[in-house]
Amino acid sequence: MNNSLPFTPTADGRRRIRSFVRREGRLTTGQQRALDDLWPRWGLAFTPQPLDLPALFGRQAPVTLEIGFGNGESLARMAAEAPGRDFIGVEVHRPGVGHLLQQIEALQLSNLRVACHDAVEVLTLQIPEGSLDRIQIYFPDPWPKKRHHKRRLVQPAFVALLGSRLRAGGVLHLATDWEPYAEHMLTVMNQAAGFRNLAGEGFSPRPEYRPLTKFEQRGQRLGHGVWDVLFAREPAVT
Repeated sequence: MNNSLPFTPTADGRRRIRSFVRREGRLTTGQQRALDDLWPRWGLAFTPQPLDLPALFGRQAPVTLEIGFGNGESLARMAAEAPGRDFIGVEVHRPGVGHLLQQIEALQLSNLRVACHDAVEVLTLQIPEGSLDRIQIYFPDPWPKKRHHKRRLVQPAFVALLGSRLRAGGVLHLATDWEPYAEHMLTVMNQAAGFRNLAGEGFSPRPEYRPLTKFEQRGQRLGHGVWDVLFAREPAVT
């Protein structure tokens, strides 16, 4: 696979957008140990069949899925602060996966599992329809150059896939610090069938459950903005 490309070919030769472009950094000794020793306990291996989420966590609870969790510190904090909710983090950057596994061990989190695979395939093949309470995508690559806009993760077809995995009333939560991408996100969501803007219109204030990252705090001190987009899945019309 050529990981510099945001598309993979399908069986009929068409191109399918992937959820990432891999930029792999060096693994620290601790991250490699986490991948070797902790993955069997908290890692979620990719298999092309639907997961039984209650069986995975050993209980029936609302499930949040985060796509692209970076180093995982904010996701680990969210899981620690919401013990009544279960979490799945999806990330292809192995150093970030290793770091999150370290966080899970340090905080002894039983309500968080980690996938290291393309989120499109995870959602399509592993996540059952209507099974998620919330999907969150925080600070995805904005691909600021116009010729790269097609690489942006938040696109109509992907949003339709996300919507199919949310329960009725479930929330899609997007956040970005790049204003043109924020406007793009809002436009895509306003046009998406079956969603309702929780702000009524425009952007939402940051919910308390989304932690401020160090990067975001530094940006705020410099006067940089952050935009949150929250849309709820409407019940199906019968």
